[in-house]
Amino acid sequence: MSIIPNNNELNEKKVVYPLKEIEKRKIVEHNDLITSVAKMDKVPLKIFELAVSCIDTDNPPKDHTILLSKTELFAFFKVSDNDKHSRFKEAIEKMQKQAFFQIKEVKGKGYNMKSIVPIPFVEWNSYNDEVKIEFHREIMPYLIELKEKFTQYALSDIMELNSKYSIILYKWLSMNYNQYEHYSVKGGRRTEQVESYRNPSILVKELRIMFDTVNEYKDFRNFDKWVLKKPIEEINKYTSFNVSYEKIKKGRSIDNIVFHIEKKRMADDNSYKLDDRAYQEDKARKAETEDQLVLQAMDSPYTKLLMEHFLLSYLDLMDKKILAGLQKNVYPLYDELKELRGLNGVKDHLSYVSSKQEAYSKRNVAKYLKKAIEQYLPTVKRQNL
Repeated sequence: MSIIPNNNELNEKKVVYPLKEIEKRKIVEHNDLITSVAKMDKVPLKIFELAVSCIDTDNPPKDHTILLSKTELFAFFKVSDNDKHSRFKEAIEKMQKQAFFQIKEVKGKGYNMKSIVPIPFVEWNSYNDEVKIEFHREIMPYLIELKEKFTQYALSDIMELNSKYSIILYKWLSMNYNQYEHYSVKGGRRTEQVESYRNPSILVKELRIMFDTVNEYKDFRNFDKWVLKKPIEEINKYTSFNVSYEKIKKGRSIDNIVFHIEKKRMADDNSYKLDDRAYQEDKARKAETEDQLVLQAMDSPYTKLLMEHFLLSYLDLMDKKILAGLQKNVYPLYDELKELRGLNGVKDHLSYVSSKQEAYSKRNVAKYLKKAIEQYLPTVKRQNL
């Protein structure tokens, strides 16, 4: 598959991306759009997502228009039958006549409601491969110039999802998990707040609104089966997430759902971010911070003490991650102990820790030392009180 984006002048030379490039393509949307009500079925929603992935957020299309290839579009949907052109025409007509986003924005003490047809103009003919797609001007602020409250996810995750509910739920889960990753690194939230993003809770009535099922699946057993269980099976099978959920009762009824999100371990977990400038800058900052932590650790008297107590080896001194982890997570706690008991208090603690150390802990010495001092410090503080 290849996709032909052209974000500015339609007569410029078009760039063709091969199938493998889809793994690097990303979709970026404002969180208000993620939580909006998508009044459309699976096909128009996936056409919209595919079109959004062609927008270059650093150089957005001035005329709100991008180009797709029919061949690649059919490949994205895995359509190969002879009736594909008429089915595509039907999907476009339905998208323009029936499909819209209902967006709710908090404004002061109240909120604004917007109904936006996202793609009002599509042009193609039977003689060439191009499909011209123009976004509505009102949808563009939710797709470009996003400084905060936005979510980024991989187009490849959307590609295999086969229901509207799977797509909507995956986007909502991505919104929460992205915040978990952000605050885990940047800080600014309490531990329980950060964990709540990885284990988000939502009222069933709010889920029904977001899924546009207020008047459908009235029996919760059907709602559970078609809107929760089957979509989560798809998400677990085809995306980068493993998700489970709990049904929380209030009285005799299911009142809210708590989701538990885990990221699958993949060698190319961040492959779709490789061309993202912000991602690369953040990666460079992390590397620079790690180097600074390593230098500080090498100069720290605690490193010498750990060597003297055989808690660090010369091989450990060659491992940047160990030294950076000690400087960031362990040595500040040793400073606390030093204030309470002096340097000899730190030495006594290390002597005890060394005598109790088992072989398995040497594989992750920074974690072992952190756990040891975290367990010891509260005892020292109580004794001092």
